[in-house]
Amino acid sequence: MSFLSIQDLTVRLRGNVPILRRVSLNVAAGESRALVGESGAGKSMIGKSVLGTLPQALGITGGQIILEGEDLGQLSPRARRQRIGAKVALIPQDPLTALNPSRRVGPQITNRLVDILGWSRKAAEARALELLEEVHIPDPARVMRAYPHELSGGMRQRILIASAFAAEPKLIIADEPTTALDVTVQKQILRLISDMQQRHGTALLFVTHDLGVVSKVCQTMTVLYSGKVVEDTKVRDFFASPGHPYSAALLAATPKYTDPDGSLTPVPDAVIRAVEEEVAAFDRQMEGSA
Repeated sequence: MSFLSIQDLTVRLRGNVPILRRVSLNVAAGESRALVGESGAGKSMIGKSVLGTLPQALGITGGQIILEGEDLGQLSPRARRQRIGAKVALIPQDPLTALNPSRRVGPQITNRLVDILGWSRKAAEARALELLEEVHIPDPARVMRAYPHELSGGMRQRILIASAFAAEPKLIIADEPTTALDVTVQKQILRLISDMQQRHGTALLFVTHDLGVVSKVCQTMTVLYSGKVVEDTKVRDFFASPGHPYSAALLAATPKYTDPDGSLTPVPDAVIRAVEEEVAAFDRQMEGSA
């Protein structure tokens, strides 16, 4: 049984413009699934739909999000927040903007445990110190007292990872968590996320446009174009033989580390036209069945 099941999820802008088009995917307990696609494909909107943090101009107009057998759409806003707070956590893209610059690091890790899960302050602080050690932060007691601007980008991202794992969530949504980091730190953070995910047995929904990251972190993947799923497959099968022309074009466009001086291969116009026609036909089908 899937821990997270998304069925025919449709999200529209102000009730008319489709942003997500009947997206369906499953994430099993302990599974790491990538959401892949170009900027604007709808990857982050899937994560926001699960978390209940869609921008006000967007709304879910169809489908279901089922978390551990429970349809989130049938819950009151308060009950939904409680379920999400207890079972799902987010590792955001930019650690500097995600952390409150005016508050020390410690309370930013412990408040979720205290306010949402009812832990005592002492127990929450002990858990925070334990997790800072687990993400390889030296002198965690000092870091707990520090402000975000006093730390490096890599350390801030490690703090967000520690915070995400603090309450032992069953699902973590990582929204391009290495974008703001340099290449060397990116590798360290990816290895850390993967190690933590496997050690804690947490399911992972990893939003990225980087197929190199997918190959290192994930087991399964969903490829999106303009809010529509064009392929759902195992990572090893994707790299061996992508099942959709757009997926094949994305793979061909990925820079080769074995050929750093080679020219980049853009996605051919013919492939873009074909997948756009596929999306348009899908929209007509959606409207016809509405």
